[in-house]
Amino acid sequence: MTKPWINKLYYGDCLTIMRDMPMGYVDLVYLDPPFNSNRDYNAIYKDETGRPLPDQIEAFNDLWELSEERQRAIRMMPVLMRDYGIADEVVEFWKIWMNALRNTQPNLLAYLSYMTERLLPLRSILKPTGSIYLHCDATASHYIKVMMDGIFGHDAFVNEIIWKRYGAHNDVGQGSRHFGRVHDTILFYSRSKKRTWTQLFTPLDPAYVAETYRHDDGDGRKYTTTPLTAPGGAAKGNPVFDWKGHTRAWRYSKDTIQRLHDEGKLRYSRTGYARQKMYLEDSRGVPLQSVWSDISNLAGSNKERLGYPTQKPLALMKRIIEASTKPGDVVLDPFCGCATTIEAAHALGRKWIGIDIAIHAIKRVAKVRLEDRLGLREGVDFVIEGVPHTLEGAQDLWERDKHQFQKWAIEQIDGFVTSRKTADGGIDGRLYFAVPDERDLQSMVIEVKGGKNVNPTVLRDLRGVLARDQALMAGLIIMDDLGPRKMANFHREMGMADDLDVNGVLYPRMQILTVREILGGKRFNTPSVAKGKSVNQPVLPMG
Repeated sequence: MTKPWINKLYYGDCLTIMRDMPMGYVDLVYLDPPFNSNRDYNAIYKDETGRPLPDQIEAFNDLWELSEERQRAIRMMPVLMRDYGIADEVVEFWKIWMNALRNTQPNLLAYLSYMTERLLPLRSILKPTGSIYLHCDATASHYIKVMMDGIFGHDAFVNEIIWKRYGAHNDVGQGSRHFGRVHDTILFYSRSKKRTWTQLFTPLDPAYVAETYRHDDGDGRKYTTTPLTAPGGAAKGNPVFDWKGHTRAWRYSKDTIQRLHDEGKLRYSRTGYARQKMYLEDSRGVPLQSVWSDISNLAGSNKERLGYPTQKPLALMKRIIEASTKPGDVVLDPFCGCATTIEAAHALGRKWIGIDIAIHAIKRVAKVRLEDRLGLREGVDFVIEGVPHTLEGAQDLWERDKHQFQKWAIEQIDGFVTSRKTADGGIDGRLYFAVPDERDLQSMVIEVKGGKNVNPTVLRDLRGVLARDQALMAGLIIMDDLGPRKMANFHREMGMADDLDVNGVLYPRMQILTVREILGGKRFNTPSVAKGKSVNQPVLPMG
């Protein structure tokens, strides 16, 4: 059995989940926060169906909008920061900074406030020896660094790492007025100076090897030489003595130099001046620097690819994990997406925790990344948390987080939460399908009602949305089962929307599902979407 929190995928908002995590629990956090996650989830759907989504799905689109909910969070931020022990000076700076951004860059303010909410608990759950790597680009990297300086402390800043994703980029063309954008930024902070650290090395440049390692004793072992004299001379306390007619301040004792001589590790000039041999085979390479140009972005045909445009290479994740953890340490990715971090952690013998707000990502990670690629078994080698499996679990999710319940219900029936609203806001999500002779995917609009008092008025409003929207069908998801009389009234109301005829198969244009039916495997009866096919067979109701 897995221990609490270890080797688990969590479905939900990382903010809610991290607030419940023990303090000082995690050794390393890597996060690649979303800037345009719509690209990611659209790509997943296109990969699975062969067609792009015709409508914009939600993902993190709302993070860039200064909504009323986001405004409330910004107003509460000073209180939240003080609760987490952030210095008053930083809190006051935050208020001034946020007021300035509110008038100049409100969308950026919305995003930064979202990230600040989540970086605060991340600081608390990191061990004193722990580190955090935040992956970003030029869109907001300089703003995020100021924010992290305030939360983790300027002294906690270790490196700004430049990852060169491309050798060249096609964003520079005729008429462009900028340099090619070929790199990302990774901000590296630690909780203390006692951080876990392993020095990594990169191979020596072949041209440097050919120029530098020019000597050979005849045994095929190439070497270069390095001085034996000590920097700073005798004034630094280095030993002074004569060796082969040369009196110098040496970096080693006379006994050590004698041993090197006996082992054949000294090279002498014609005057008897000694230098130490440094063999190529003993070189570990060049200590890793802060510019990483030796790991390229994933190519389109790369076997690592899972369909995410922003997917990062496995080698990049392994480098970060090897540098800042030891085997058995805990690695957390709060925006795990396609879970490259998880695969890298597992391959290196680390424990892991992954969180994602989209159930499509969680399902794909569990199946493709963990089961198919790593051979892990759900319930044995890893656990998925936060996805209700019972009616009681769904009701609990509704009570704790109504927005997340709505997302879960829509995504459970393979739909997508949508950011496009009708005039009355009557669309919570969409389910996409194909019909003959239509190039684009068609949709069923979805509304979710988790409360107990659902009456036919909801259906009449939804029928109005269907009449005004370009969707071909409409679906209602409700929490509780309906009694016979109420169900009859609902079916009468839904029947007024008629049927959708696809190749002689009739589909009710309006349908209803309960959470119990969804948990039992039942889905809306729509033309299905199959990859590479434009004409699809109907999916009959289950149960």
